Amino acid sequence: MEQVVTVGLDGSAESLAAARWAADEAERRELALCLTHAWILLCPPTPDSPAVEEQNYWAKRIVHDAHTELASGHPKLTIIEDLVADEAETALLDAATRSRMLVLGSRGLDRVASFFLGDIGLHTIARAERPVVLMRAGREADGRRRRVVVGLSLHGPQDNLLEFAYVTAFTRDVPLHAVHGRRPDRVHTARGGESDVAQDTVEQARRELDEVLRPWREKFPRVRVVDEVRLESPAQAVVQAATDSDLLMVGRRKHPPALGPRLGPVVQAAVHHADCPVAVVPHE
Repeated sequence: MEQVVTVGLDGSAESLAAARWAADEAERRELALCLTHAWILLCPPTPDSPAVEEQNYWAKRIVHDAHTELASGHPKLTIIEDLVADEAETALLDAATRSRMLVLGSRGLDRVASFFLGDIGLHTIARAERPVVLMRAGREADGRRRRVVVGLSLHGPQDNLLEFAYVTAFTRDVPLHAVHGRRPDRVHTARGGESDVAQDTVEQARRELDEVLRPWREKFPRVRVVDEVRLESPAQAVVQAATDSDLLMVGRRKHPPALGPRLGPVVQAAVHHADCPVAVVPHE
């Protein structure tokens, strides 16, 4: 894995917003920034071939303009231009394997809205081997230090997600808000008092959450962690917790090839409805 943050560019306002976010993140993590644009009709450079140069003009212009703007705001940041003659999804998945994270622009807040290059953003986060961050235009950081949020399911190992979350909080010097959503068991609610069942549910979840976070608190003692259990669905919990946050981080469980890539309800809710950038981190 190379020491780079890669951003996919398509010339839209959303992808430029993603590039600005990626540049800030690369600088915080002391990584290089790779600007990737994929176009299946991209022609290899040929000596004395004006037609080829003209055909490639807009692809080069998209990357060059972004490079110029970002270099002005980040003079010490190493920026790499990467023009790829391939389908966008293939190029992005390949770039993700060679990066610490992949950053994409996304459009819209509802389920029927398209993302980066149509549905490619959703397909990419469902298949990528590295974290993928979705950034909407108009959602750039306002300069205030606030917090970052990680949604935890507490089912199975989530080391990749927790490491990404703690490193993110540490490099930003902001608190980490760890949230877990759980609905009270309906069977137990029917047998006993609703308030008692709710209290038991919260206490049990808090014990489990504390056990998961304990080794990471010891590994990152400088990161202030606020943990919270919400008596609602995990999807509702993470979206609500992300309000006024700089970044929401959720996990995507890797599935065997026979089952194919898919996105669970928490990831779907996060990428469509969270009012902040969303990082989707694959884990076992």
